[in-house]
Amino acid sequence: MDFDQDARRLATDLRDADTAVVLTGAGLSAASGIPTFRGDDGIWGDDFEESDFHVSRFERDPAGFWDDRIALYDRMEPDGGAEPNAAHRALATLTNSGILDAVITQNTDGLHHAAGTDEVIELHGTNARVVCPRCGSTTDGEPIRERARAGELPPRCECGGPYKPDVVLFGELLPRDAHRRAKELTAASDVFLVAGSSLRVDPAASLPARRRGGTLAVINLERTRYADSADYTFRTDVTELLPELADRLSGER
Repeated sequence: MDFDQDARRLATDLRDADTAVVLTGAGLSAASGIPTFRGDDGIWGDDFEESDFHVSRFERDPAGFWDDRIALYDRMEPDGGAEPNAAHRALATLTNSGILDAVITQNTDGLHHAAGTDEVIELHGTNARVVCPRCGSTTDGEPIRERARAGELPPRCECGGPYKPDVVLFGELLPRDAHRRAKELTAASDVFLVAGSSLRVDPAASLPARRRGGTLAVINLERTRYADSADYTFRTDVTELLPELADRLSGER
């Protein structure tokens, strides 16, 4: 693969596209100090198991769930907090300038919003909020996490229901509106870009298969299941290629 030539061609395809979207995964936030869930250094199978964060565990044992959840937050939060990296900022530039129509993300860390991206579809929800399954109310997540750290397990809503992080747990469906919008944009896309996702977790990982033609580009350090069918496959760091694409396209539309 001629890396520079393919990067130039992809930039041209993005510039000419009527509709272009990106799907991002945990690899995008790795440069911000947030560990990935899968892979050699992933969280699952190390300190935690997926079953610890299944919706049935929350329903059966909300106190134990929150005890593990606080440990997970502490494991994932880098010293000094997580900040958007060059890849987040590049996608904000591409989206807010109209090159990309939306960022569809599997991440729950809120870094796309922090980078200033106008159009973010959070397929797996966000750690920025908690929700009460009993009454449906939502509130800022950080004060609730502090209550849990102080020993309130589980932290409870005013109605008495246990708060749940407003993220998709194992065993839960994706948010209906977010999933619908992601499928619509994918089907309409002339360019579908995957950045920092291992494409192992469905249904998000199946989005590329919903394209009705168009260009598929994958930027990920590890091989993905679409490596052989993608028009472009870049086994490189997203913090290098995405800023290059944003620089090439800056001011073009």
